[in-house]
Amino acid sequence: MNRSHILAVAVTAAVANLAYAAPASLLPASNPFAKPSTLQFQYPAFDKIKNEDFAPAFEEGMRQQSLEIDAIANNKAAPTFDNTIVAMERSGQLLNRVSTTFYNLVGCNTNPTLDALDKDLAPKLAAHSDKIRLNAKLYKRIETLYDKRAKLHLDPESAYLLERYHTDFVRAGAKLSAADKEKLKAYNGKIAALQTQFSQNVLKEANASALVVDTRAELAGMSDEAIAAAAALAKKDGLDGKFKVPVVNTTQQAPLSVLTNRATREKLLALSLARGSHGGDYDNRQVVLDLVRARAERAKLLGYPSHAAYMLEDQTAKTTDAVNSLLAEFATPAVRNAKKEAAEIQKVIELDGGTFQATAYDWNYYTDKVRQARYAFDENQLRPYFEYNNVLLNGVFYAANKEYGLTFKERHDLPVYNPDVRVFDVFDADGKQLAIFLHDPYARSNKRGGAWMNAYVSQNKLLGTHPVIANHLNIPKPAAGEPTLLTYDEVRTMFHEFGHALHGMFSNVTYPRFSGTRVPRDYVEFPSQVNEMWMAWPEVLAHYAKHYQTGAPMPKELLDKVQASSKFNEGYRTTEYLAAAILDQKWHQLGAGQIPTDVLGFEATALHDAGVDFPLVPPRYRTTYFSHVFSGGYSAGYYGYLWAEKLDADTVEWFKEHGGLLRKNGDRFRQMLLSRGGTMDAMEMYRNFRGRDARIEPLLERRGLTGE
Repeated sequence: MNRSHILAVAVTAAVANLAYAAPASLLPASNPFAKPSTLQFQYPAFDKIKNEDFAPAFEEGMRQQSLEIDAIANNKAAPTFDNTIVAMERSGQLLNRVSTTFYNLVGCNTNPTLDALDKDLAPKLAAHSDKIRLNAKLYKRIETLYDKRAKLHLDPESAYLLERYHTDFVRAGAKLSAADKEKLKAYNGKIAALQTQFSQNVLKEANASALVVDTRAELAGMSDEAIAAAAALAKKDGLDGKFKVPVVNTTQQAPLSVLTNRATREKLLALSLARGSHGGDYDNRQVVLDLVRARAERAKLLGYPSHAAYMLEDQTAKTTDAVNSLLAEFATPAVRNAKKEAAEIQKVIELDGGTFQATAYDWNYYTDKVRQARYAFDENQLRPYFEYNNVLLNGVFYAANKEYGLTFKERHDLPVYNPDVRVFDVFDADGKQLAIFLHDPYARSNKRGGAWMNAYVSQNKLLGTHPVIANHLNIPKPAAGEPTLLTYDEVRTMFHEFGHALHGMFSNVTYPRFSGTRVPRDYVEFPSQVNEMWMAWPEVLAHYAKHYQTGAPMPKELLDKVQASSKFNEGYRTTEYLAAAILDQKWHQLGAGQIPTDVLGFEATALHDAGVDFPLVPPRYRTTYFSHVFSGGYSAGYYGYLWAEKLDADTVEWFKEHGGLLRKNGDRFRQMLLSRGGTMDAMEMYRNFRGRDARIEPLLERRGLTGE
């Protein structure tokens, strides 16, 4: 998700409509944000947007919304749902236009000017949000409506909107004293600035930590195409004759599975692990300590024992005890399985003539050798069958067509911010256009790591807007003229992120506050994880898994090997995830007086105490480059992937029980879950679909954690 989605109520609306008149604008008409884009579905006019357009649009957007909010708060008429709640939903349309585009571009196509503005804006936007949420007159109007909500005869979505506004304002500090509100504003500004600093340090450190080697031999095992790309990257950066391999945001790096030179593997993983913690301009250790302290002190001011307690109260998990219990339930079996996998890796090392003990930088390389030994299967055998365009058009889109009736048509007339971005019209089963979809597949030095979905325009009936949704990946771009061949995990990620996109595109809500993926953080991953099942569904796989040169389908024996080996390495995958999720909780369950001084020391102790300090399996993210929780919207929420996977695994069982890839199943999932956004309690929504609470057994079975 994108930061623009977690800004305060300040940025919930989208575009003006005829029934609403925004304050007179001081922004020149030449500014592309002055009015809604005239392109279809208000698609951003990327070709007209310049760096210098953002700052004045933000300034004017905040000014306009301040006037709108003042008018609502000071309205002499008695508060009504329309003149207070709906009026707030309509406010901030200019600010939303500029903020969604700005923060999306900061994530996927930033530059020094945008980075500087991002740093400057963070405390200003926090202050603007506080000005709204801490407005005593405004809260009084909301409270008045909330207290008599049973007598207002609102429809269910409107009634839930009123409840959410009341909750949002209370949690934001609306009931604090005037003096405490001032303290809260200071914390919010400081936190916003620190999060931005952390994010920028991570991106700059990743670029600075790229592996540079002198000889081709040091990259032995990588494909000729990948080595050529490394040479081209080095040359681009003024390192003629050398080879440069970029570092992605996770701890483990894809080349570690193929590099035959053990010294190169060791160097690459060491560079990855050291990010943000070895001194220099991008060291994040003090940033982490300052940020954790500020979050804990803010939570205390708001009446909570920790930042985690504050955050979890508004999620489906509700309590730190519930999260700790979930993580602890998986820790022992996950590490047990990882140790079994390590023993198999050690056997292969010794059979291969090695006299050394396996380490973390050996794991991925020898995992493939174990697969070869046990299943006669090498993951690299899959890549020729996973050509990017084929996966997207004949896999991801094909599954959406079969399950939901969607069709896609690529277009080239709309502007893009980078030539690699592709744009598609999305049509519903009745032939009407549903959305516009952007697909941005390749890694870039000015693009943050990982994969994510965001919305440039969100659907809502109040303002009459239609979805403009984007997926972003970080697939290494091959040398010119070479095909983009994906790993199994990259294919899974494409299906996963498109699940988020479907959540945004199928949104059918009245109010901006509830659009698309604006649901609890520990629920948002559920629909996207469900969509992963189609990647290996036989009918879908047969449609896209074809050799990029010959067009031959993936042999059945290869597919059988994929499925037979699917649970191998689940011990590793679960343990590295749990280690990161536990670190998130350990940091954010600290009280204001418990903040340590040694980041790496605290990290080591936290992992040891939780029983996941297995040296061969480092955390998926270490503290100093854990962007999800220290700069993104997942603070105290990284557990949510596992929490949502419990729902996902149980839902996959439902699909299988009801025939799988059928329109009637997709239509039910769409109607009861994907279209409803945040219009009701998330777990109630799930129970309505499934007929009961989710069971954990399907998840344990999926991850191979059911046996001793």
